[in-house]
Amino acid sequence: MTAASTPKGERRRHLLVVAAAELLTEGGFAAVRHRAVAERAGLPLASTTYYFDSLDELIGAAVRHEAEGELAEGRRRLERLSEQPHATEDVIELILDLLLGTASRQGGTESVLLRYERLVGSPRRPGLAELMRDLAARLHELLGEIFTRSGMGISRDRMFELIALVDGAVVNALIESDPDPRGAARRMLRAQLL
Repeated sequence: MTAASTPKGERRRHLLVVAAAELLTEGGFAAVRHRAVAERAGLPLASTTYYFDSLDELIGAAVRHEAEGELAEGRRRLERLSEQPHATEDVIELILDLLLGTASRQGGTESVLLRYERLVGSPRRPGLAELMRDLAARLHELLGEIFTRSGMGISRDRMFELIALVDGAVVNALIESDPDPRGAARRMLRAQLL
């Protein structure tokens, strides 16, 4: 048994992953540096290289942590929607949370811009490619389940069209410096689903 696999080691590793995920969300890939992660986690600088072989491995763990949390919350919200009558607006907001992140609810471009930079920048990090494909497949599965259980009966192809429409609306809003890219995406989904 190594120190990294002890309960204390697991706690420290988890603190580093959470810290890296927070930095990633707040500042993108550039914000995730060994020193910044260690400081945010309240651990010695050496712990980042002790528990992770590379910065890319730490970033991968942070991306997985963040995505797993979002998927789990999306499933919880889907269960609540399934247990009671819901409006299409509730479904639209859940979809936007999953595609744009819950931080986008507050408006503004920063959280959405950072999320899209992360998505677009991931292919430049070879260690993230497979992880991002796996997470995207799980997200698409959840979105398909949301559409099915909400009674919308949207095909897989149509779901991908809706995702592309949201992405296009968001990118266009960002290009035009629209202060509310989520609002642009919401309008696009409403026009398609209502």
